[in-house]
Amino acid sequence: MDPPSPGCTGAEAVLSLQPNSSIPITYHPLFGPHCTKVTVRGQPDEDAVLCTESKTYAMKSVGTSNSLFLIPPCGQYTTFESPKCCDENYHDPQSAASVIKVATGNMELVEVAPRLDKLRLLLSQNPYQSDEDNDLIEKVQASDYKLRTGLQALSAVEINGYWRIVDEKYMGTILRMLLHNSVLNNWSLPLLNQDDVVNMLESDGFPRKLAGHCLHVFGSKVTEGATTSRVWKLDERKVCVHFAREILRDGKRKMKKFDILEGEVLIERLGAETWIRAFSFSSLPYNPEWKDLQPFIRDLNVPGLSAEGLLLKYTRRTQPTADAEPVFRAR
Repeated sequence: MDPPSPGCTGAEAVLSLQPNSSIPITYHPLFGPHCTKVTVRGQPDEDAVLCTESKTYAMKSVGTSNSLFLIPPCGQYTTFESPKCCDENYHDPQSAASVIKVATGNMELVEVAPRLDKLRLLLSQNPYQSDEDNDLIEKVQASDYKLRTGLQALSAVEINGYWRIVDEKYMGTILRMLLHNSVLNNWSLPLLNQDDVVNMLESDGFPRKLAGHCLHVFGSKVTEGATTSRVWKLDERKVCVHFAREILRDGKRKMKKFDILEGEVLIERLGAETWIRAFSFSSLPYNPEWKDLQPFIRDLNVPGLSAEGLLLKYTRRTQPTADAEPVFRAR
């Protein structure tokens, strides 16, 4: 990369940056803690977003009719011997206001949902070898907190500095062996000792890292009544949803109650019978064109827009009678 122009410091160095060039930075003693830092993220073909530790904002340049002078506090910068003054008849440099820059506009920020659809695309490469954590931060338009949440939602695991999505069938094999060992060793599923589980799965031929990852994917840590922080319990819903997905791969099934599968299935009513087929809300695109069930949109969390508002944005609502179930059709 080309170095910056010699003699340029501060804001001038940033404003003088040429394409494919870089400059080193240092933090001022008054620079705030990490939680107050902001970063701008986005690829050349994307609209840039500004990210704090936990939120993402779209940026829009807004011009103003008035000019804004940026003037530093008195004594913070050395006064030039011969400053340029807009008034030719004024010759008192000690009383002149030293303008650093003139801003003709400002950046308007609007909170938006993190753009995590690209995260799934990057991690779905098999095997995933092209990007490390820092590269994901640069490529995915989301705050650090939302990025970590997205990785957790995808059940991604970090192996030797690389984030990967483990094949669902392979994770199912590990889960089955965990349940098998629980029966053989009379383990309590609500109180699983992490060391016992990982050591046993490792002796069965599974990598130690993935053995521990299985507990993260299908369980949660026990915090109350546990004598150690290495006690886990299997999550009933996560385990049931996993096996339900396996069953529904073969086609739709009849089912009367499906509350535990909300957000993972589509419902089809034929007369008195209710059929369900596999369809996860996580497979929907980032910019959805339609919605038909509440479970598929309640977790999208678009700032400033409720689930009902999101439905009405892309669909038309009809309700023949007051007690009839609303029907949403594509606009």
